[in-house]
Formats: sequence, structure tokens, C-alpha cells
Amino acid sequence: MIQRIPSIAKLAAAAAVAAVLSACAHTDRATPIAEATINPTEGNNISGYFRVYEVNRDTVRVMAQVKGLQPGSEHGFHVHENGNCSSPDAMSAGGHYNPTGHQHGKSGPESHVGDLPSLMADAAGTAFLVWETKDLSIGTGKPSDIKGRAVVVHKDKDDYTTQPTGNSGARLGCGVIQ
Repeated sequence: MIQRIPSIAKLAAAAAVAAVLSACAHTDRATPIAEATINPTEGNNISGYFRVYEVNRDTVRVMAQVKGLQPGSEHGFHVHENGNCSSPDAMSAGGHYNPTGHQHGKSGPESHVGDLPSLMADAAGTAFLVWETKDLSIGTGKPSDIKGRAVVVHKDKDDYTTQPTGNSGARLGCGVIQ
């Protein structure tokens, strides 16, 4: 029986592919340090998740998916001050989480802690978000700690200018970050 021995180039390529797949699998299978199930508010039909993973001591990765949005639409997406989604319109979640008193704007050190990147729905009405930041934390007790707060999907796009909410409109869905 003749046994074929793969070339070094083929072995190196296979090792590179395995490393990439392993890194992707690690991200997809890692245990989130916090998560929320996004449920629809009254009269809406969206669903989704919001998950936070620790990348390193100072950085977290936010991964979110929301289904049931209007295809091709943009939506404001924010962390709100109260971990309460019990009212039919999610107004029980309060306003944007803003413990540092910054102006509303695009996410970053000079904006609200609760300012997240907008959600962009694809042709099927599903929005995906993968975002790494040093502006949020989980379970630290710092002002950037969002555990126990709510994440809210808004009806309209965020203009990143109007204070204090970005003129994002009604709340389509809400989930408590646990």
C-alpha cells in the first residue's frame, strides 16, 4: 500500500485554516458574560438577542441579532437606565443610560454609556451587530457597567444629534441585560 505524504505547503495551509476556524468557533461558542433576550413591545413582532463577551480586561465584544425589522431599515439601539421591560411600550426601561452626563451621540468616550451603534436590517429584515468597545463593562460597578439595565431597539434611525435620545422614536423591543 502506498501512502501519500502531504507537502509542507498543504500542511501549512491546512493549519492556517484550522486556526481561523478555531478562532471563529471560540467567539461563537464562548460563554457571554451578560446577555438579554429582546422581546417585542405591544403591537410589534421583533425578536433577538444581545450578548456581551469579554475580549480582555478592558474590552468587551457586543454581539446582537434582531429579526422582524423592516427590510433595509436603520434603527436606534441603546442601553436604557432601568432593567425593566414590563410596560407594553417599554417606557419602564427609562431613558438612555447616562451616568456621566455626556451628550447623546455616536458611541465613544464623549457620548452616553448607553449609545450603541445603529442596527441596519438586511433585505430579510434581520440586523446583526458585532462591536468591540472599551466604553462598556459588565459586573464592575463602574459607571460603564450595563448589567441589570435594558437594551432597547427603536423604530427609527438615530440622528446622533437630537438630545437626549437621537430622535429614534418608539420602542420596538426591549430586553434586560443579565
